[in-house]
Amino acid sequence: MTTLLELKNVSKQYGSDTLALSNVSFSVNEGEFVSVIGPSGAGKSTLLRCINRMIDATNGEIMFDDVNVMKLHKKELRSLRTKLGMIFQHYNLVNRLSVIENVLHGRLGYKSTITGMLGIYKEEEKKQAMKILEILGLKEQAYKRCDQLSGGQKQRVGIARALIQSPKMLLCDEPIASLDPNASKVIMDHLKNISSSMGITVLVNLHQVDVALKYSDRVIGVSQGRIVYNGSPKDITKEEIRTIYGSEASDLNINLGGKNAG
Repeated sequence: MTTLLELKNVSKQYGSDTLALSNVSFSVNEGEFVSVIGPSGAGKSTLLRCINRMIDATNGEIMFDDVNVMKLHKKELRSLRTKLGMIFQHYNLVNRLSVIENVLHGRLGYKSTITGMLGIYKEEEKKQAMKILEILGLKEQAYKRCDQLSGGQKQRVGIARALIQSPKMLLCDEPIASLDPNASKVIMDHLKNISSSMGITVLVNLHQVDVALKYSDRVIGVSQGRIVYNGSPKDITKEEIRTIYGSEASDLNINLGGKNAG
């Protein structure tokens, strides 16, 4: 197993009194599907944003694909981000543009500022965009404006935009938080399929414990900025879920099945 991402003692401090992450250490192997679970405010989003340097960690070390992320300058960071596809809870699409135009934005990291501003894309890139849209069941919507789509369709456009970067890893920040159960299942099925068929590593923040347990190779539980569980979804106990979620745990209605159902 090749390690693709490794965090060592990563902390993030906001101001003088808010510690969003505290000495977080874990690694993710190539091709793995890993979910980060925890209550709102546990530090899950901060964690993902530190990995791709949307925000800077206060200290620690983040190694991605054998590169120390925290030491990169602007140009190197741009190159790194082409390998890290980001999927957001609220999609981050340009609503007035068409689906295919939004997808092609995923190629901007590979372009000069001028070609990017002018929206000049190669024929090959347009073909690739259509191919990805077809895989995600959106080919018919390619020329629709994004504001005409449902939430689930918008999120699939977000996934397509990340995939056209040819990333090694997808960072998904609560990708199903705004969606109904049916649309959520579609998104999770696509992410799992991308991981298994394309070999792309997936690190996903989820509030829904049952979804994390169903889809993941491994689950990382975060509480108050610290990792309190890191292991197989099969091994997690109700006690550990209580440790992760505190008083919220009783509202989660999780069926662990088998031995843990006590």
